[in-house]
Amino acid sequence: MAHRRLEAGPTKSPAELFGEAVRFARERAGYTQGQLGKLLHLDRTVITRFESGSRSMDRETVERLDELLAMGGLLVRLWERVDWQADIESPNWFEKFTDLEGEAVAIRVIQFNRINGLLQCEEYVHAMIGTGRARNNPKLYTELVDGRLNRQGRFLVPDGPTLMVVLDESAIRTVIGGPGVMRRQMEHLLAVTERSNIVVEVLPFGRPLPTTPSTSMLLMLLPDGREWVYSESLYRGHFSDAPEVVEKSRRDFDVVRSAVHSPGESRALIADAMEEYRFAERRSENGHLAQEHLQRGRWGRVHRGGPRIPFRLRPGP
Repeated sequence: MAHRRLEAGPTKSPAELFGEAVRFARERAGYTQGQLGKLLHLDRTVITRFESGSRSMDRETVERLDELLAMGGLLVRLWERVDWQADIESPNWFEKFTDLEGEAVAIRVIQFNRINGLLQCEEYVHAMIGTGRARNNPKLYTELVDGRLNRQGRFLVPDGPTLMVVLDESAIRTVIGGPGVMRRQMEHLLAVTERSNIVVEVLPFGRPLPTTPSTSMLLMLLPDGREWVYSESLYRGHFSDAPEVVEKSRRDFDVVRSAVHSPGESRALIADAMEEYRFAERRSENGHLAQEHLQRGRWGRVHRGGPRIPFRLRPGP
């Protein structure tokens, strides 16, 4: 996955300034990102994120980096001055999210009210994005649809990363785009859960729990063993790799999973919902067809120079 190079120029982000200091120190020491990554036992892409300011380091890594680059403690002092929790919630939060998601070796999700983006079928994606800010901007609309569908690709190949999703039943019952779209979405869920790396479990309505998260959340495990927690509020995303936040989120996930249907029971519930949407879809189509016939009859049956004559549908055979 391509990553942006930090652009020269002023910035209000302390994290980006720290990343620029890391890049300067690395180049001054004569290392490439790949070479420095090997010394730190990290992937080159992790070094890229350090230098762009889109990812924080733990103290041990900063101290090791400072020593390797012979910075005499300067990088440690700069790192201590950055409010990483505030800085990681900058306006380009979604790009940071997709970077982490694209690197993760395992993702665990609790999802309310809508299907998680990695599990959405194409029709559902169109329906979701078509109701947002891109509906009157064809170029942006196409970019958002393609971007969401492309993010799913690495999970739909043999030996793809692990994806474990707990869907609150509200995600299955909330109708997006009409019954036809929801029927197709249920079919898609049943298809993807046949893959060994994807597990979908449904938390049914009315199942009592001692505590539940107040919003959807993701736990993303990265190749270096670090884990990030991600959640969203209105118009922005929130990240944390603080040990206490990660541990609490793990406990919340385990508590919710203790109340879910088994994968087999979840598939049965999804299949039932699929049939309900199929029935609603047929009723909608039949009702629309009858109304269309009625309208055509009323528009077409007119006396010469006289009033319209009501059209009466003949009974079926």
